[in-house]
Amino acid sequence: MAEKPVLLVVDDDKNTRDGLQRALQRHYDVRTAEGAEAALAALAQEPAVDVMLSDLRMPGVDGLGLLRRVNAQYPNTLCILLTAYGSVETAVEAMKQGAYDFLTKPINLDHLDMLVARALRSREMERKVETLETQLNEKFGMENIVGESEPMRQMFEIVRQAAPTQASVLIQGPSGTGKELVAQAIHRLSTRAKGPFVAVHCASLSATLLESELFGHEKGAFTGATALRRGRFEMADGGTLFLDEISEIEPSIQVKLLRVLEERTFERVGGEQRIEVDIRVIAATNRDLRAYVEAGKFREDLFFRLNVVDILLPPLSARAGDIPLLADRFLKEYAVRNGRRIDGLTPDAVSLLAEYAWPGNVRELRNTIEKMVVLARSDRLTARDVPANIREAVRGGVAGGRAPLLLAGSLADTERRKILAVLEKNGGNRSRAAVELGISRRTLHRKLNEYKERPAGGAAGEEAGV
Repeated sequence: MAEKPVLLVVDDDKNTRDGLQRALQRHYDVRTAEGAEAALAALAQEPAVDVMLSDLRMPGVDGLGLLRRVNAQYPNTLCILLTAYGSVETAVEAMKQGAYDFLTKPINLDHLDMLVARALRSREMERKVETLETQLNEKFGMENIVGESEPMRQMFEIVRQAAPTQASVLIQGPSGTGKELVAQAIHRLSTRAKGPFVAVHCASLSATLLESELFGHEKGAFTGATALRRGRFEMADGGTLFLDEISEIEPSIQVKLLRVLEERTFERVGGEQRIEVDIRVIAATNRDLRAYVEAGKFREDLFFRLNVVDILLPPLSARAGDIPLLADRFLKEYAVRNGRRIDGLTPDAVSLLAEYAWPGNVRELRNTIEKMVVLARSDRLTARDVPANIREAVRGGVAGGRAPLLLAGSLADTERRKILAVLEKNGGNRSRAAVELGISRRTLHRKLNEYKERPAGGAAGEEAGV
């Protein structure tokens, strides 16, 4: 049996403490404290308090003072303030100080119970988001840790908003950008997280095989159908069905897929029994699916059914500012995996990697770093360790339009010189430079302030970039 969430009730009035404890103890493990000092002592003994309910007016340190100290020392504890002296001003101040919510006495117990439950759900969602970002950083890159990639920040925000809903999601982006990983993250953050996540790679199957794979078949439905077989829709019941490379399915399958999305029912191949399923569909493609619709290759009604929430994953070339740290992350991963002691990349190696266009995106970068680690000639990866095809592409000027930079010094120096060079190349226009670097304009502005340098033409270019 799962442990009950832990609540701490803080009030200088014993009757209030005891009353709230009796009202809440059925669903929660309720502790009590008669004031701020006692509450902090209790938290020191039991730091994993989920929610603290504190009176606002108390002798000594009041509820707001306690709130500030709890937020500083125990940030995972949510705080709800209670007072008989409620006012809009006090409520606003409590929320500014970080309170989850604010209730006035006498307490409506039903309202309080609902509020505590909502606070716990909110905290659980925050934990899931943290888990999502950790998992994406471990397998997809360093975007959130680096915090420089505006396209990825936008993607994470959409995931946070869409995941708890039941809406269909269409993920579009080049191969190698991690579309299935994002689909898995949406599933983990959804109310279906305890259900199955079932993936189907549509392009690898013929129309006949794909129909059987999706919907299953009855025994004797066709030659070789020697037993009843459940399809992926049935397997995904109560969970999420991920349809990768959705653009490649045949028109006949598109019609059947549309019907399932509209009715949530289907029949197995060769069967007559209607089977109901409770699923969420996430689809992905490396094609421009709208262009496929316009060309008559994909049904428009199915496109709109799938495209309720649209997530666009950028190519690595659109967030080039992340490449050095991504490379460093992959280096550490593969050094441990292969038992190699490698201390890092030299600036000339970083420069080459940063200038390459990466048509295979993050997957290509990951594979490249693994190869460099395995074949490393010393305890640091140098330009000589960068595969020849990448060196030739960069030096031959086919690096996606980014001019080669001959850099030396620390990784920070490499970053600084690259930013200033790209800014100068764009005539000082910060907006265009930020897009080319794959960072936000605000980040670029902050870094320029750190460098305390302004290239020629910056003032005029700044006006042009507004």
